[in-house]
Amino acid sequence: MYTSLDSMGKVTLMMDLISQRQKALGSNIANVDTPGYIRQDIDFGQYLSSMNSPLETKLSDKLGPSAVIADQSEEPVNAGHEIMQLQENSLLYSMATRRMSNIVTEMKTVINVGK
Repeated sequence: MYTSLDSMGKVTLMMDLISQRQKALGSNIANVDTPGYIRQDIDFGQYLSSMNSPLETKLSDKLGPSAVIADQSEEPVNAGHEIMQLQENSLLYSMATRRMSNIVTEMKTVINVGK
């Protein structure tokens, strides 16, 4: 899926991770009162810290962002904490979309200058 993790590839991967985290957080909120439910979250740092390594690039090429395994903790779900995490996730999404927009603008500029 991601042939190279250039700037656009990295932002795309980040947006996919943000999307997966949104699903996990939504599931946590939906199951706040479910007995025995195990809270899930995505650990960006663990996944993205080695994104430039050859092994990580091969894994992301082969498996895509669906290979990310949600971190599971035994702590109970706290609705207030989950809402804060959703807001943080929203900020990350805003930053990622702005970065992607900047990349596209740079590409358009290069194309227009090259004409």
